Amino acid sequence: MGRKGVTGMPSLLSRLYLMRHGETAWSLSGQTDIPLTEQGEQDARKLAERLRAVKFSRVFTSPLQRAQRTCELAGLGEIAEIEPDLAEWDYGDYEGQRPIDIRNARPDWNVFRDGCPSGESPAQVSERADRLIARLRTLEGNTAAFSHGHFGRVLAARWIGLQIRQAQHLLLSTASVSILGYEHNLAEVPAIVLWNAVSKEFQLNTSN
Repeated sequence: MGRKGVTGMPSLLSRLYLMRHGETAWSLSGQTDIPLTEQGEQDARKLAERLRAVKFSRVFTSPLQRAQRTCELAGLGEIAEIEPDLAEWDYGDYEGQRPIDIRNARPDWNVFRDGCPSGESPAQVSERADRLIARLRTLEGNTAAFSHGHFGRVLAARWIGLQIRQAQHLLLSTASVSILGYEHNLAEVPAIVLWNAVSKEFQLNTSN
């Protein structure tokens, strides 16, 4: 990933800009293809202002409409590619249920530990994130990815080598911007450069 210098090592490592989709009618919606709310569309439009200064070589979006619509409103829809691995966690039997409803029947449930019956297990989601990361790290230039709450948290955790269980500590708001990169431009030290920036007051540092 990135250009190579005379030593054969990357001389400039790019960053992954991770955007969670805008607000929807409920927070746990998995593969249910629900649209953004009016507020979600407004927040997605604000992403365009915050990302305007960033030059992206590739843009990817989850196939679900809430992510695609956020990408479109952020001004990147025309160059976006559908990436199935950016889809939200498959919640199986819990599809469309709110966390509070699930915990009424199963008080100790934790998606990052327990997964979902008839859906994806933590190991499966972790493997999906690893597969995606391996591909993203071969690309040159800054990359944009529009995804979802639970999967985005897993992607960040795996980016820096944490076990999927640790993703529960990385809260991710709707219409947020996060940046995954590297410490001091070292490929062997992946890092979280910016996490869960939800206000236009956050200044995105686009330099490496």
